[in-house]
Amino acid sequence: MKQKEVSELTDQELIEEEKKIKPSPIVDAFFIGFLVGVIIYSLLVNSWGFLTLIPLFIIYRLLKKSKRYEMLKNELKRRNLQ
Repeated sequence: MKQKEVSELTDQELIEEEKKIKPSPIVDAFFIGFLVGVIIYSLLVNSWGFLTLIPLFIIYRLLKKSKRYEMLKNELKRRNLQ
C-alpha cells in the first residue's frame, strides 16, 4: 500500500498516523549509535560489505521516520488538531 501524502490524510487518519510513528529520541539515538558501531566494526574487520549496508539502510529509515513525524506535526498544527 502506497503511503498517502500528509495533506491528503483525513483528520482521524492524521491523528492515528501521528500516534503510530511518534519517535522515542533516546531509543532512536541509542539504536543509531549501536548501528554506527556495527558499521565501524565492519569497516575495520571486513572493509565494505553487506554487513555495512544493512545498518546504513536502517539509519536512513529512522531518520526518514522522524522527518515524516515533523510533517505530521506541522499538518496537525495547520488544521488545529493538537
